[in-house]
Amino acid sequence: MHNRIHNRSGLWANTDFLHLWGAETVSQFGAQISTFAVPLIAAITLNASPLEMGVLSAAGPAPRLLIGFIAGAWADRLPRRPIMIATDLGRVLSSAIVPIAALSGWFSFNILLIAALLSGLQSVFFDAAWNAVLPNTVRRDELTDATSKLMGTASVAQIVGPALGGLIVGWIGGPSAMWIPVLTFGISAWLLLQMKQPEAPSTQTTTASNMWHEVREGLHELWRDDIMRALINTAMVLNFGGLVFLAVYVLFMTNDLGLSSAGVGLVYASGGVGALVGALIAPWVARKIGIGQSILWGAVGFGLVNLPVPLAFYFKEIALPVVVICESLSWLTLALFNINRFALRQALTPDHLRGRIGSSSMTLVSGASMAGSLVGGIVGDVWGVHEALYVGIFFMAVAGLWVWRSPVPGMREIPEERGGSPLPAEALEPDAISG
Repeated sequence: MHNRIHNRSGLWANTDFLHLWGAETVSQFGAQISTFAVPLIAAITLNASPLEMGVLSAAGPAPRLLIGFIAGAWADRLPRRPIMIATDLGRVLSSAIVPIAALSGWFSFNILLIAALLSGLQSVFFDAAWNAVLPNTVRRDELTDATSKLMGTASVAQIVGPALGGLIVGWIGGPSAMWIPVLTFGISAWLLLQMKQPEAPSTQTTTASNMWHEVREGLHELWRDDIMRALINTAMVLNFGGLVFLAVYVLFMTNDLGLSSAGVGLVYASGGVGALVGALIAPWVARKIGIGQSILWGAVGFGLVNLPVPLAFYFKEIALPVVVICESLSWLTLALFNINRFALRQALTPDHLRGRIGSSSMTLVSGASMAGSLVGGIVGDVWGVHEALYVGIFFMAVAGLWVWRSPVPGMREIPEERGGSPLPAEALEPDAISG
């Protein structure tokens, strides 16, 4: 399977990985501009309320909650690269809705919400396939390095994208900025078409009757293992708190701190700097203190470094540098957590379950994210933006407890590969899943 990978030259000689890396990088540039532009359009152009901001923030993860488990099963049944290409092309169309609506004169909050829902729907299938493709594109011992490279360039996109997005939104308006993801998703699809190595045929059946059995098999495998259960629980709580925070974050910066679109862009870009540093040092940190400790302290640090953000309101003369520093450190710690968590989970997952494990994990995390967005919007609307920020920080700060109480902190390196035989049907009863 890995005869395309040159042992001596590593990832740089692996053309399939380079094409995958390039596709992910170019799409991230467009996605970062979209991520920056959409809430800014809602807050500034459409004067959205805190509740509307929460609903808009929940629109991305909502489709994953509805169909994420099924998407993972399909990713284990079908060739994965064609799924990624098709969904990239779908995201070209969904991104184009916003500027076309603006040109037609019927742009509204509902149009923005529909575009976010459609993009989220396509991302469900793309991410399920991507999770399964990467471990078959690189060697097992290259997973951390490959993940670090992918997240490193995503971090560069996170630096450049918001800064560029702030300029573009201020220059030509938010809706027109959405032409950029239209272009980048198209380039991503073309690069994925350049990957040459044939995919191994699926061992899964294609009959609908086994679909729910396969979904339950993936959920059981994710939930029965102490390590993977701790990773998913921490990720869920971390994302719940993070999305409570993010649901009102733009409103806090624009309304309470008085930051311009360029200032908000600088804050987002500083997060990219932190994520880039985190991506670069994640393999080194894992070697120095162990992959388990990297995961633990990445999770704990993410909550703690956000504590000064609400306090910036009382020191407005230094509010921007305070928020910039916190944003940089939060993304650095999050990168340490995510890179090492992802590499560990991928290494522990048998190939025939990778689509379902990855998609099930993202579905559960997206459910927590959607709940966090709605809670953040409601708390911000009823009690206030500052209160919503504090609620989010609390959940982010305690998320590491699940990893701390598991075997993860004692793990120095990625363990040997586990067996990958499918689970028997009797092991997949609901009681077994919940346990």
